Amino acid sequence: MGKKVLARLLLGFPLGVFLGYTITVAISLIEGGGEYLPVAAKLSREMGSELNAVLLQYLLSGVLGAAAAAGSAVWEMEKWSVTRMTVTHFLILSLSMLPIAWFSRWMEHSAAGFFRYFALFVGIYAVIWLAMYLPLKRSVARVARKMKPGGT
Repeated sequence: MGKKVLARLLLGFPLGVFLGYTITVAISLIEGGGEYLPVAAKLSREMGSELNAVLLQYLLSGVLGAAAAAGSAVWEMEKWSVTRMTVTHFLILSLSMLPIAWFSRWMEHSAAGFFRYFALFVGIYAVIWLAMYLPLKRSVARVARKMKPGGT
């Protein structure tokens, strides 16, 4: 399991960078007025330059991808319930995503900004979880029916 998690960490880093840049494109579409915003202006000011901000965001995005990829190993814990896997996976993702979103300035630095971002995160997580769970549940039910005597 350890080698598998390490491999996922390494493969997840570039995926996280892709996710980070996808987020900047989304933010640019919403707030950019036709311009691409590689990082939040506040982050550029805090970091002293746009390049420093981009480098930090690049690193943090990679860390996020690595954490998400490594966290996907919980879905292979055969002795765990779906509830335990989901809660553990959600905690891994939220405890990595939310601080990175905060430091990258992808969310407004206020309680309201945090709760809006968290609500968006929960909503996206729920949609993805359901999109993966429901077809799997149907597939398992189909296999169970076929395994019954006289099942087809």
